[in-house]
Amino acid sequence: MSLPWATAEDLCFITTTFQHLHNSGWYWGGITASEARDALSSASEGTFLVRDSSHPLFLFTLSVKTLRGPTNVRIEYDSGRFRLDSNFTARPCLLSFPSIPSLLQHYVCTSQGEKGERKAEEHHVVSKDNAVLLKLRKPLHRPQAFPTLQHLTRLTINRHTHCHTQLPLPRPLLLYLQEYAFQV
Repeated sequence: MSLPWATAEDLCFITTTFQHLHNSGWYWGGITASEARDALSSASEGTFLVRDSSHPLFLFTLSVKTLRGPTNVRIEYDSGRFRLDSNFTARPCLLSFPSIPSLLQHYVCTSQGEKGERKAEEHHVVSKDNAVLLKLRKPLHRPQAFPTLQHLTRLTINRHTHCHTQLPLPRPLLLYLQEYAFQV
C-alpha cells in the first residue's frame, strides 16, 4: 500500500495500528464487503469486525451488524487520529482516537451498561443517504485467528485495571500488557 501523503509520524501510527489490529483477532484484513456481510449475517446485533477498506482514500472499514443488517462504515485517519466517516455536517460531532482499538472500545463501552445492559447513549453515523444507529457489543474473531489464552488474559486484566505498572508482575509481563492496553 502506497501512502504518498504519509509523513514519518503517520507511518509510525499506521504501523502501530496494524500491530494492534493483528493482536486483536477481529481484524479480517483484505476481505470484501460481501465477505464481511456473509460473516456477520448470522451474528447478533452489535457484532463487528474491522477490515481493509476497498476505497482508496481510506485504510480501514468497520463492518457491524445493525438492525438493518450488516453495515459498513469507513474509518477515517488524519494526523494520528482515527474516527468514523460520516457526512460533512455530522463529522464535527464525532470523536477521534489515537488508535482503532481505542475508537472501538469507546463505542463498545457507550453501547453497554456495566453488566452488559444497554445504555441510553446512542451513536448515529450519518452517511450520504441516511442515519444508522451504531451499537457495538462484541467483536467477531476470525476463525483462524482466535485470540490466544495469553491475549484473553490480557484483555481481562485490562478490563479490571488501568494502571499496569502497579501490578506485582515481572517486567516482561508488564510489557506484554502494555503492548495492547485495550479492552476489546
